[in-house]
Amino acid sequence: MTPPSAAPNPPAPPALARRLGTGDAVAIGLGSMVGAGVFSAVGPAAAAAGTSLLVGLAVAAVVAFCNAVASAQLAATYPSAGGTYVYGRERLGPWWGFLAGWGFVIGKTASCAAMALVVAAHLVPAAWQRPVAAAVVLVLAAVNLRGVTRTASATRVLLGVALAALALVLAAAAAGGRADAARLAWEAPGGWYGVLQSAGLLFFAFAGYARIATLAEEVRDPARTIPRAVVLALGAAVVLYAAVAVAVLAVLGAEGTAGTTAPVLAAVQASGWQWAAPLVRVGAAAAATGALLALVAGVGRTALAMAREGDLPRPLAAVHPRFSVPHRAEAAVALVVVALVLTVDLRGAIGFSSFGVLLYYLVTNLAAIGQPRDQRRFPRSLQVLGAAGCVALVATLPAASVLTGAAVLAAGVLYRLVSRRAARRRAR
Repeated sequence: MTPPSAAPNPPAPPALARRLGTGDAVAIGLGSMVGAGVFSAVGPAAAAAGTSLLVGLAVAAVVAFCNAVASAQLAATYPSAGGTYVYGRERLGPWWGFLAGWGFVIGKTASCAAMALVVAAHLVPAAWQRPVAAAVVLVLAAVNLRGVTRTASATRVLLGVALAALALVLAAAAAGGRADAARLAWEAPGGWYGVLQSAGLLFFAFAGYARIATLAEEVRDPARTIPRAVVLALGAAVVLYAAVAVAVLAVLGAEGTAGTTAPVLAAVQASGWQWAAPLVRVGAAAAATGALLALVAGVGRTALAMAREGDLPRPLAAVHPRFSVPHRAEAAVALVVVALVLTVDLRGAIGFSSFGVLLYYLVTNLAAIGQPRDQRRFPRSLQVLGAAGCVALVATLPAASVLTGAAVLAAGVLYRLVSRRAARRRAR
């Protein structure tokens, strides 16, 4: 009697096409960082730390560098979509990967909604901002669905507009006659706690380099390209943030910087360059649009990786046969973001997002610490410092942000427990 044949192995999930070079990866990472913070994070950081936000910027840059090199080291070894969701699974186990992936998805989905609202706030009156923000999300989702090379090309254009606007800001501060070095004198009204809180806010602005790692499956020669792109993008962002922060503080002072929701625009207007204000508005909208474009792509890739493992619904793992993008995952992300911008007050989104992002990078550093010597490109001490920095910055977040983040994280853990139990029952 012929024994029954073994059940065939399930087909491997379709892979994404490797189309991105170093320049594309740098543009996506820098575009994410510029849009996420340079037009918005300086004001809250000044409220927390006064002029000592410059020290907070340095602290955030050090923590971000440690996290960036850990991400680069891991991405070179595991060049698949999903970033730390993949690294946590491979190095620490499925639950660690899930915590990183879920933290990234919830945190960055909130960031997407915030960026869409920033775009609308710079373009239209308040009554139109929510519908315009929703329209922006749908348009950018359509761009992403046409392929990652279109995402990179669009990000380059938007980044160029944002950088031109920031160059105008620096010129206005230098030539407008209102800058005064005395306004940069050291003050730390919140003490070291305030400095660390400003670092936590500014770290949120640096976190865009994660987009490079989450797109690792689409990068050519990832072992060489990803470490270079991460370091180049982060280095450029640090220089840019420092220059803008110094210029804004020199024109407005710490109190004036903290007292406005648009400190970069206020610095230009205070310098007497009123004609430049519309150009800065366009630059801010372009920066936020570039960040949103890359964010939707990054969250979609992480959702793809989680769906492949069953940690999110498996239909989200589909890859479009023509454009080689996770079209279902990106469409789902876009719909959730649209729902948020239409219904939710997102003034606390930065704190909530920071909770998820810092959890994500804590797992990144823990995964990189255990890598063997032949996979190591950076000293292990940098990953230890990065993990400690993530824990320290989480401790400075507002209590409401921590509690909300913990509740949503717990909901994700419950979903995974229930879905895994159901899967085991079906397998019996």
